[in-house]
Amino acid sequence: MDPDLIFTLGVVLGVFSLPAMFSAFSERRAPRVAAFTVILAGIMILWAVRENPGRYSFWGIPDTFVEVVAKYLT
Repeated sequence: MDPDLIFTLGVVLGVFSLPAMFSAFSERRAPRVAAFTVILAGIMILWAVRENPGRYSFWGIPDTFVEVVAKYLT
């Protein structure tokens, strides 16, 4: 599978799981599913970074998103 796609999906999963985690903490519940999703997102991001060392940087994340969207929508 494409490391750029895995990286993008990992970032999206991580960002979308943060509100669920904050919601669980504010309601004094254990964030089981949100924590699992954050771990899965971290594994996806680490795998993509390991496959392409030096490819991903903080400032390059938007470029990677655009490349993935352009690649899979066209």
